[in-house]
Amino acid sequence: MSTRILSRRPDRQDPTTDRTASAIRPFVSTLLAVVGLHAVAAAALLDRGLSWSGLVTATITAASVAIGTAALVRQQDVVNAVFGGVTAAPHSWPLRVRAALAQVHQVLAGIHVGSAIAATGWFGAFTALVGWRVLTGGAAWTAAFGVAAAILVVLVIMTICAVPRMRERHHDLFEATHRFGGWLALALFAVLTVLFGVVTTRGPAGSWELTVADSPNTWILLLAAVAAILPWLQLRRAAVQVAAPSEHVALVTVNRGRSVRTGSASRIARRPLGQWHAFANMTVPGSTEYRMAVSRAGGWTSEFIADRPDHVWVKGVPTTGVGSVSRLFTRVVWVATGSGIAPCLPHLLGDPTPARLIWVTRNPERTYGRELVAQIMAAQPDALIWDTDADGKPDLAQLAARVCRETGAEAVVCISNKKATMRVVGRLRADGIAAYGPIWDS
Repeated sequence: MSTRILSRRPDRQDPTTDRTASAIRPFVSTLLAVVGLHAVAAAALLDRGLSWSGLVTATITAASVAIGTAALVRQQDVVNAVFGGVTAAPHSWPLRVRAALAQVHQVLAGIHVGSAIAATGWFGAFTALVGWRVLTGGAAWTAAFGVAAAILVVLVIMTICAVPRMRERHHDLFEATHRFGGWLALALFAVLTVLFGVVTTRGPAGSWELTVADSPNTWILLLAAVAAILPWLQLRRAAVQVAAPSEHVALVTVNRGRSVRTGSASRIARRPLGQWHAFANMTVPGSTEYRMAVSRAGGWTSEFIADRPDHVWVKGVPTTGVGSVSRLFTRVVWVATGSGIAPCLPHLLGDPTPARLIWVTRNPERTYGRELVAQIMAAQPDALIWDTDADGKPDLAQLAARVCRETGAEAVVCISNKKATMRVVGRLRADGIAAYGPIWDS
């Protein structure tokens, strides 16, 4: 066996150097660009000197566009289509271009978060305008003001709960507010659209139904509602086999009768209205079976490992993940820690892109079982496996940079916990190496 088990810790770089900001620069840049475009649009509206009626129509339309955009860029089929188009770029294109295209996940995330922030701002402006009209004698707008204020409160709560630190400390609250708050906001928006049509319809012969049908807000709302409902129309109960080679991880085998895409992830739950978690699909070549590695990382996963279910609920379609950007490069280095091997394994087994694996984990066979480790060894006979039980934690960024130089790889894909991923990706990018990983954006 030619697998190399490292036992000496590489020399560390200056530990005081923090370059994690560069790991999410494309995300932040896109977010700021989206918010900036909406700010420019708002300034242009003010500069035009529109009447109150013109301003209230413009703000509600801008809010609906922002909400629709935020919903659509998170829709599973849209994500799959965008990733499919981007990763189809040929290797003959310059590396700089392909490296930029590989930031697709950060761009989509920036559009989502930026649009959500802009929607909150536009709804704030709309609510203020309608409130002013109510205070100055426009009693007909009272109901619309109440609904708009309710939507604004929901959006503000969702925004607060999505702040990274808040989300990390209260993840269950974040998930609940985003799911139920999103549904409530869409329902209230539908009510507001009708009320807006009723109030703005002029003349006794006017038809508020035609006003609503002619409004772009109606069709944007319908599109956002379809994006939200579609995954639930694909809700299925799936039988599973769960094996727990250790108290740290459970290997879940699913067979829904159809194959899944390499590099995709499925969202599963024990109850449809309970917590939903996404796990990478480890595909089995030539089979409709696929596996997921559920690692102990909180209350839900701990309960899953201790009390293994015989079925789970699966929602929507398997969604392409960040690892799929590896197809844009001629050779990549995969860096995984612990159960981060799960998102990597489908690419190592089924992706034609030449790769080299660095896997840092506790005693691999004891933690993940001999069968899975043997599968990894077969796919990556030259893998670098670091046993942290025996050798402690290595300097991942330095190790990845070294393997990149040795193999001539064009990029590094890192799948680890948030802190480690940000540190590795940030340091590698600062050193001029194309590096990618999940960003836990929203």
